[in-house]
Amino acid sequence: MTETLLPPNRILVADIGGSFIRMAAVGTRPGEVGKVRTCPTPTEDIAAFLDSLSVLTAELAGEVDATAPLILAAAGLCNAATGTIRSANIPCLDDKPVCRILSARLQRPVGLLNDADAFALAEAGQGVGRGHRVVFGAILGTGIGGGLVVDGRVVRGRGGLVGEWGHGPVANQLPRTLDRPLPRMRCGCGQEGCADTFGGARGLERLHEMIGFAPAKSHEITDRWRTGDAEAAKTIALWVEMLSEPLALAVNITGASIVATGGGLGRDAALMAELDKGLRKRILSERDEPVLYPGRIDQAALVGGAILGHQMRQSV
Repeated sequence: MTETLLPPNRILVADIGGSFIRMAAVGTRPGEVGKVRTCPTPTEDIAAFLDSLSVLTAELAGEVDATAPLILAAAGLCNAATGTIRSANIPCLDDKPVCRILSARLQRPVGLLNDADAFALAEAGQGVGRGHRVVFGAILGTGIGGGLVVDGRVVRGRGGLVGEWGHGPVANQLPRTLDRPLPRMRCGCGQEGCADTFGGARGLERLHEMIGFAPAKSHEITDRWRTGDAEAAKTIALWVEMLSEPLALAVNITGASIVATGGGLGRDAALMAELDKGLRKRILSERDEPVLYPGRIDQAALVGGAILGHQMRQSV
């Protein structure tokens, strides 16, 4: 009987969302994402959460070797040093040593990274940031997130906090595109005036109302802007002015030569081209070519997790 040799570069990666867990055996070359298994995310019961990951791992065990790591890519505050996740959508995880428990149960290494870090790592390794030493990943979705990759590795700070350009009191209260000041909005992090309060999809909708227009969904605003609607154009101009300032600061501080964008707004090529114009007016390094590029990696959380898992194997 001939023994089947499994590809040594396959990593188990779980993309953990507030509604579903998606897991696959993923290789480190482009396009190497195996069949994705899914299950609902237990949000209130830690035992059920751990059981769900154990079942998915068992289903995929035949596609990886026994020493392949399991990487968890999750939204929220992910502390790789302690192996803990703090997520508003999955309260049962708060302050639990998830990685240590799973590693003991599954008898394999377990790693952890934030979904924005996974996005940045995927785009740096296989996407728009390939060939760049310093890549900043900017998530423009429901809210704002970010990750930083240098020389192909995610930069991890104290408590897992790096690249969080969406937080801190950065709002320009008197933008040039308005003739009156704007109040600082309170952010979910407890501060006022964070980029997260006006930069994501919900923030764009707030800006639209704050300057006197009827409520509209973010996609309605961007659709109208593309057709030349005057109200939408005013909102987008304000959004670009306000958001390009903290993003320029992130570029200036990190020295990133490229910013990969993800999330619903971040995948809008026309909108990112407009934001890029505002950004290049405010960064210190003069650029004739764009700085912002919408990400192109499908299932970036899984791909980024696989790259991290491969790096873990190499460091052993």
